[in-house]
Amino acid sequence: MLLGHVDFSNLFINLFGTHCTAIADAKKAGAVVIGYGAFVNTLLEFIIVASAVFLVVQPVNRLRRPTLVPVPAAPASKECPHGLSSIPLKATRCPHCTSELKTASENAATNEGVPIPRLGARKG
Repeated sequence: MLLGHVDFSNLFINLFGTHCTAIADAKKAGAVVIGYGAFVNTLLEFIIVASAVFLVVQPVNRLRRPTLVPVPAAPASKECPHGLSSIPLKATRCPHCTSELKTASENAATNEGVPIPRLGARKG
């Protein structure tokens, strides 16, 4: 044992008033005792086993932890479809070719060539 074979099982509180050196002697004499030594032994064993399990599980969890992949940052600019130059995202006109640009909300509203499925339309 970690504590050098220390045994706390003989620790008790005698409520009867007679003097006894061991818990077995007190029980033979019929004394009322609170034997807290067995609880202390069990508590120490639990702490030792729990710390050993913790020291084994912690490195295993570190090995199994997934590596975090950095999320790419949102682009700060977009390309002009006409002049092929880089412009800010919120721009509505290209500063180089002065063509009007659609914003992201306008692109989503028009669906730019994406066919919209009709409800109840039959294939075939």
